[in-house]
Amino acid sequence: MTIQPDTKAAANPTKTFFVRMITRDISLEDCILDLIDNSVDGAWKCEGSKPVGLAEGADLQKYRIDIEALPDHFRIIDNCGGMSLTEAVEHAFSFGRQATDKTDDYSIGVYGIGMKRAVFKLGEDIRVRSTFLDDEEMVSFAVPIKVGKWLENDTPPWDFDLEEDAPLANPGVEILVHSLTPGAVTSFGNPAFLQNLKRTIARDYSLHLARGLTITVNGEIIQGWKIELRQGNDFAPMRIEYQQNIDGSPVTVEIIGGMAAPPPDDVEPDEEDEGDKRFGWYVVCNGRIVLAADKTTISGWDTDGWPQWHRQYSGFMGVILFTSANAASLPLTTTKRSVDVSSEIYRQARPKMREVTRKWIDYTNIRKQAAEEAKRKEATAVAVSIQQIPLLDTVRLPTLVTKPKERVANVSYSVSLTRLKKLSSSLGNINLPYRDVGLKSFEYTYDDLVGGE
Repeated sequence: MTIQPDTKAAANPTKTFFVRMITRDISLEDCILDLIDNSVDGAWKCEGSKPVGLAEGADLQKYRIDIEALPDHFRIIDNCGGMSLTEAVEHAFSFGRQATDKTDDYSIGVYGIGMKRAVFKLGEDIRVRSTFLDDEEMVSFAVPIKVGKWLENDTPPWDFDLEEDAPLANPGVEILVHSLTPGAVTSFGNPAFLQNLKRTIARDYSLHLARGLTITVNGEIIQGWKIELRQGNDFAPMRIEYQQNIDGSPVTVEIIGGMAAPPPDDVEPDEEDEGDKRFGWYVVCNGRIVLAADKTTISGWDTDGWPQWHRQYSGFMGVILFTSANAASLPLTTTKRSVDVSSEIYRQARPKMREVTRKWIDYTNIRKQAAEEAKRKEATAVAVSIQQIPLLDTVRLPTLVTKPKERVANVSYSVSLTRLKKLSSSLGNINLPYRDVGLKSFEYTYDDLVGGE
């Protein structure tokens, strides 16, 4: 066979491939967070696309995001300004951003796949509605998507139809999904999934909720999680701030760390201690928590001389915030639930994170030998919101006076069980543990032969 000069091997993508690939490695919960991100970005844009650092005082009280996650449908509706017709036509429904596409300043969206990935993960029958102000005139449109029908033909263009639509009550976006995927049906009928979703929203959007944003899930208003550290007398959290340029884009970095709670008395794991799940490092990108309570190598534990996380370190909390007008400069992954550890700005921040972590490790090591003194001092420190913590270049922890540790000896011997039971009965309890029988008999003999001290 002769190969003609213009013969080419087909390399065209298929719609099915795109849908499967972009939804495969993301959880249903993360898809819902992607949709919330779009709404939050809309609210932030309405407020002038300001920086989202702790010191910035944007008021989000007039913005609301309502979510319905039920076994027969999913709905999210907001009053966060809406998507313009130009945005819908040019890039909002494209699979990925063009190099020339401009993102809103201080947004959390980077890659241009969040909404599409989310709705495909949720179901088959989708309707995206938008109402926005255009020269003081309300304009409304809808994008209906029947996934099965859309997948039938791979021939370009892959565009979705737009149609006129009745206006929403306020400028904003509504996404309504029917014919849910089996995974969505099961999850939305599971109280544990819904409770975990509410808990995640309360934590990951805590900085936005603290600014007045309202988010509801199935009619329940989500109360934002309070991020607090303790200060007072011998305790003061570290808080530093600096700027770096990443490929010409300035990024502000804020690092805060210190004691969120006193260390535990018992370093053995306690399955009932929910508090331990709060401790560790938090990474925030443009106001959104993308990594929470991390105790792994991602935040430095068990690397470069850091120890592995141990329950002894419970009580420590560190927060590092990255803020940039250019979201592509932020060190977050596509799922926005972890950190790109190869990111230059994150690698340069790690030594500063290590500094505050190291001081807490040293404090807890010494504390074991001066626990009572430490507890007295820890009791005087009060919880303060991270927004109210002043700048301080190093964490302040108390200097503890340690007492020389008394050397101990282990005594082990065997006696007949009959004799031990008789002795334990004479001591007042025939069921005394063997160890207690030994200790009591030692103390009795010591007092008799040596006397009190």
